[in-house]
Amino acid sequence: MPVTLGEEVTLLALEDDTGAAKSRSAAGWAVAGGVLLDLTLAGRVTVIDGRLTVTDPTPTGDGLLDGRLAKIAEWAARDAKCKVGDWLAKDQPKALDAAVERLCERGIVVEHKRRTLGIFTTRRFPEVDGSAERELRHRLEDVVRYGAEPDERTTGLIALLHAARLHGVAFPSVPRKQVAPRMEAIAEGQWVTEDIREAIKNMEAVLVAVMTATTAATTVATM
Repeated sequence: MPVTLGEEVTLLALEDDTGAAKSRSAAGWAVAGGVLLDLTLAGRVTVIDGRLTVTDPTPTGDGLLDGRLAKIAEWAARDAKCKVGDWLAKDQPKALDAAVERLCERGIVVEHKRRTLGIFTTRRFPEVDGSAERELRHRLEDVVRYGAEPDERTTGLIALLHAARLHGVAFPSVPRKQVAPRMEAIAEGQWVTEDIREAIKNMEAVLVAVMTATTAATTVATM
C-alpha cells in the first residue's frame, strides 16, 4: 500500500535525527485531515457543507484508514450533526500517534525507547533509511518551488500543510514567504474534482480557524 496523506504529514513532522515530532499539535490536525481526505479520495466518505457522511464502509486494505473509517462510522451513528470539525477535533489528539504506529508497522520508522532517571520513558521514531521522506520532499519541491502540476493527493497534502501552518516543516530551509503564496494557490486551484475540492475546503477552514485561535491564545499568554 502507498504511504497515506496522514503518514506523509507525519514523516515531515518527525525530526530526522531523533524521530521526535515537530509542531506536534498542528501536525495532529493535519494528520487527522489527511486521513479524512484519503478516505474521501477512496470513496469511503464525503464531506459536503461541513458534514461528514460514510458512503461506503468497505475496508480499503490500509490499517490506518480502515481503523479511522470504523471509528467514523461508530461516531456518525451517535452524532446526528456529523460536522467535519467535530470529527477532526475528536481525532486530532490521537491521529499523529496512530500514523507513527502505522509507519512502524510498515518498517519506515523504528521505535527507540530510553529511560530517563530510571522513571520516565522517552520514545523516538527515527526513519529506517529515509527514502520515503526524500521522495516526498522532492515531490513537494517540484510542485511548490518549481511549478510542476500536482495530482489530487499532492494538492490535498499541500492544502493541509498550508492550513496547519506547517510551511517550516515542509520546507525547513526556505522562508515561509517564498512558499506560502504558491501553496495557497494550489489549495485554491483547479487540480482536483469538485467533490475533493469541497472536502479540502471544509477541512482547510477548520484548520485555519484552529491555528488562528491557537496563535491568539499564545499571544495573550505571553503578554
